[in-house]
Amino acid sequence: MLYGNRFLTEDAPDGPFPATGMSALDAMRLVGEELAIEGDPNRNLATFVTTWMEPEAQRLIAENNYRNFIDHAEYPISAEIEQRCIRMLADLFNAPGETTGARTQGSSEAIMLGALSLKWKWKERREAAGLSIEKPNLVFGGDVHVVWEKFCRYFDVEPRIVPLQEGKYTIGPEDVEPHVDENTIGVAAVLGTTFTGHADDITGINDLLVGIKQDRELDVPIHVDGASGGFVWPFLYPHSEWDFRLEQVRSINASGHKFGLVYPGIGWLVFRSKEDLAEDLVFYENYLGKTDATFTLNFSTGASMLLAQYYNFVRLGHEGYAYIMKSMEANAKTLAEKLDGSGHFELIGADEEQLPLVAFKLRPGKDYDEFDLSWQLSAERGWMLPAYTMPPNAEDVKVLRALVKQTLSRAQINRLAEDIEEACAHLDKKGGVHAAERARIKRGPNY
Repeated sequence: MLYGNRFLTEDAPDGPFPATGMSALDAMRLVGEELAIEGDPNRNLATFVTTWMEPEAQRLIAENNYRNFIDHAEYPISAEIEQRCIRMLADLFNAPGETTGARTQGSSEAIMLGALSLKWKWKERREAAGLSIEKPNLVFGGDVHVVWEKFCRYFDVEPRIVPLQEGKYTIGPEDVEPHVDENTIGVAAVLGTTFTGHADDITGINDLLVGIKQDRELDVPIHVDGASGGFVWPFLYPHSEWDFRLEQVRSINASGHKFGLVYPGIGWLVFRSKEDLAEDLVFYENYLGKTDATFTLNFSTGASMLLAQYYNFVRLGHEGYAYIMKSMEANAKTLAEKLDGSGHFELIGADEEQLPLVAFKLRPGKDYDEFDLSWQLSAERGWMLPAYTMPPNAEDVKVLRALVKQTLSRAQINRLAEDIEEACAHLDKKGGVHAAERARIKRGPNY
């Protein structure tokens, strides 16, 4: 038999709905051959999402994909496991007492729900005082994920975005203060930004808002976007206060499918207390066999990733998570030292609390840029090293970011550093594509 199947010489179905089916083996091979040209997850330095789990966890996922999490009448143990995970996270985030929360498809859904609760609680306070509920606003920095801007557009909230600037890629109280007024539903603060892996000054922002509450009688809460950092800071920086230890922090989201070490998609939203969840957002339905309360945006969803998250919690415990995070941190520091020692790069905030990653940029004077280096590494060595520009007003800054995850061993770190140095040596000789294009434009259209 020839390698593959009939699609060795036929196009894959990609237009009209197929009139007839095919064998299971043909279908499996067809999809497998399509996916074979995708990138290698072990060389993907861009994604924060988990790309490996233990075989036992994979088996647990495979055996429970059919479970519809939302159907609590049929699958009550899955619902109980969700509550166990929420209680564990509330403890990890130092909640002062009984709280509530929800599993979500990821941090985007969790952020939408958390921000909606901020808006509804603001409305409750304003209506109780007989004040207008028009023109709500939300304050956040340019270092946030795009979902925050989506929330503002989708749910009619004015975004008050603090622009970044070169050399300052997070925000603090001095940035927030000019934007806070009686219509501010909350401040979104990031724990582990996508751009450089650092955290906003959440303690400073909290102190500012506590002062505003005392002096101006405005209760402005904080939602901490811990999509990446929520599973990192408790283990690497346990004495750093960013969570419910701070008075104005009312809700926190975290991505289980990032440093929670679970495949996509699983996210978490945890409130400081039950009172911080707006009751108007909770719906009650009974058509699945029992009366259930729900306040998620999605309805039907598989329970398998929830069960995988609980597996990780009980499998690893605090000690296991700390070991993994510290291992990633050690490898990230090794990579940073090698890149710094090469003489080609400037590290960004390497001495600050940070996700296990290295953010860096080329030193001035190169005849190529970060995008050229990213392309060279991909073409020559298969590394997916993202290059990007920073948000306004720091858009002239180009950055490379290497995420050091559990699957990146010390041997691979060493190989990556060598490959980066070789790529730089190659580009030093030939220049970059982007540099050549700039030269062509400078010479004019007749060249």
